[in-house]
Amino acid sequence: MNRIVHPGGTIGVLGSGQLGRMMALAARRMGYRVHTLSPGIDTPTGQVADLEITADYEDLDAIRTFTGGVEVVTFEFENVSAEAADAAAEIAPVRPSGAALHITQQRAREKAFLADRGFPVPPFTRVQSLDELAVALGTVGLPAIVKTAAFGYDGKGQHRITAIEQADQVWGVIGHQEAIVERVIDFACEISVVAARGLDGAMVDYGAIENQHANHILDVSISPARVPRAVAAQAATLARRVMEELGYVGVLCVEFFVTRDHQLLVNEIAPRPHNSGHLTIEACATSQFEQQVRAVCGLPLGSTAQARPAAMANLLGEIWAEGEPDWDAALAVPGAALHLYGKGDPRPGRKMGHITVVADTVEQAMERVLAARAVL
Repeated sequence: MNRIVHPGGTIGVLGSGQLGRMMALAARRMGYRVHTLSPGIDTPTGQVADLEITADYEDLDAIRTFTGGVEVVTFEFENVSAEAADAAAEIAPVRPSGAALHITQQRAREKAFLADRGFPVPPFTRVQSLDELAVALGTVGLPAIVKTAAFGYDGKGQHRITAIEQADQVWGVIGHQEAIVERVIDFACEISVVAARGLDGAMVDYGAIENQHANHILDVSISPARVPRAVAAQAATLARRVMEELGYVGVLCVEFFVTRDHQLLVNEIAPRPHNSGHLTIEACATSQFEQQVRAVCGLPLGSTAQARPAAMANLLGEIWAEGEPDWDAALAVPGAALHLYGKGDPRPGRKMGHITVVADTVEQAMERVLAARAVL
């Protein structure tokens, strides 16, 4: 269905975390109503939505009822079942499609999709038993990373193996479930490209964003990435190819390893706005969240122009360990913009918010955003 949903219409969001929250804020500014469905109550998205529905994603009758009250459905969380997407699609357009979600929500399907279409990926093998894991480690080589096929993000379900004797232990830790075995890449840096494809096939991207991780969780993002211009251009081209191959409508992110000889390898695809794209709120003419609204509603895509460099730092639950953070001190840093997600339980490793700084140079933006976080 190529139905266009104009401002004043209602957008349904499956999922209710911070991505949905920031998308809802952008949508409401544009005049849309937003309904959200998830198993949670008083969620980050629900706090700013017009209507919050509490239901399991497996409750297909609840999904259908929810969809009956909206004009288009989208996701802020990729681990919604394909069955839920199909149930919603019986009633209203679902963008991106359930088919795209089905591929990108599961590592083994995603890797096969990329490899079959000639995208550069690290050497990998799909395994479904301990015996297959042992064979795969010999084929891929050590050290290797074992990644569960399903429900993986922020490093969850990933285990490094440096000796074949570790295979039995790791297989038990992951619960004897389907996985992929991937060669460890000696990369120079990690980058991502956040891009969007409209209902009419038009595409835009935000260029290469440089990412630094801590404990498998994104720590700092920098835009533009400090990589050769040709590498950034190739990454954007690959991200656009991914969207075309998926027949995608909406915002997605493609994450890459950049090898020491400036080759690109696709690490994974996120079928939604992405943590590394949060800095587009302050840095770009159209944020990734407004872009998602435009794309899934069938409106023209917005400009991704970025006037000045920017850096973003995640705020994890550890910052609250000694009490309420010193917001005054952080906001005294020139250019610091604070975003909190409305989460009430600041657990270690939980993303509670972020700070963005726009500055004259990448180095200045990074220095200031780290300074703002440090004084918290």
